[in-house]
Amino acid sequence: MISLDDYTSHDGLGLAELVARKHVTAKELADAARQAIEKVNPRINAVLQTLPAEGSGSASGPFAGVPFLIKELVLHAKNVRCDAGCRLAQGFVPTEDTELMARFRKAGLGLVGTTQTPELGYNPTTETKLFGPVHNPWDLARSPGGSSGGSGAAVAAGILPLTHANDCGGSIQLPAPCNWLVGLKPSPDWLPTSPEYSETLFEHAI
Repeated sequence: MISLDDYTSHDGLGLAELVARKHVTAKELADAARQAIEKVNPRINAVLQTLPAEGSGSASGPFAGVPFLIKELVLHAKNVRCDAGCRLAQGFVPTEDTELMARFRKAGLGLVGTTQTPELGYNPTTETKLFGPVHNPWDLARSPGGSSGGSGAAVAAGILPLTHANDCGGSIQLPAPCNWLVGLKPSPDWLPTSPEYSETLFEHAI
C-alpha cells in the first residue's frame, strides 16, 4: 500500500514507473487517489463523481495504472454521468466513450472520477447553481478559474498529478496560472473531439 505522502510526491510518469516496476499496483494508486479525494475535496468541491468500480486503462500504455479525472464537458466516458455543469444536461449518461476518452484508456490512464465545469463551459470561473463553486486550493476564498477549474484545482490540491481539460477560449490558459500549474493546450486539430463536436472547436490537455 502506498502512502498519501509517497503518492503525492510523484508525477504521472513517476507513478507509471512504480506500476511498471511492480512497486505498487494500479488498484493501490486508484485507492490513494480516492483517499485524496475524500480528504481534500470537501474543501475545494472540484470532484463531482468518484468511480470506485470504473475499469482501468490499458496495462501496457505509457501511463498504465495512473489514476485520472475527466472534466464533464465535450469529452465523456461510457456509462459515466456527464452533466456539463448544467441543469439542462443533468443526468445525461453516454453510451460510448468519445474518441479521446478511448485514447486515454489506451494510454493506460485509469478513470477514477469527474471534475466540475461551469455551465456548458461558458464562464472564466467554475461555479454553478447545480453544484456550487469550486475553491482554489491555495486560497479557498479565490477562484481556480475556468472553465477547467475543477481539473486545475484537483491537480493543485494533490489529488492526482495530471487530469483532463479542454480549451476553446482560455479554459486551460486561465486555470493553469490561477492554480500555479502548467497547462498544455495542443495546436488545433491535433486531438479529436469526435463524434459529437467539431474538431476545430476544442483542444484538450492533461
